[in-house]
Amino acid sequence: MAATTQQYVYPDQDEIRIEAVLAALADPVRLDMVRQLAESGTEISCSGFDVAVTKSTLTHHLRTLREAGIIMGRQQGTARYNSLRRNDLDDLFPGLLQGVLAARR
Repeated sequence: MAATTQQYVYPDQDEIRIEAVLAALADPVRLDMVRQLAESGTEISCSGFDVAVTKSTLTHHLRTLREAGIIMGRQQGTARYNSLRRNDLDDLFPGLLQGVLAARR
């Protein structure tokens, strides 16, 4: 059953599928966002991502990453924060995230 934090819905760990993860990471903007989360080592607010896309496109990319199980989001007041589900991904697909993040840009 999918977990929920405020209005965000994301898959439980056992519902994350490799096909969805790879499809989400295939987009260069989403991959860059995941890299930013990994490098920060903490949460990033929606407005804190350094990407050259409109707000609506950013929202789409965040939803895609969340629905694939790559990130989780939470709301605090009017700010929305996103974090990488690194432990879940590493447990399910050992070495995948590390390899993707280490790939040449």
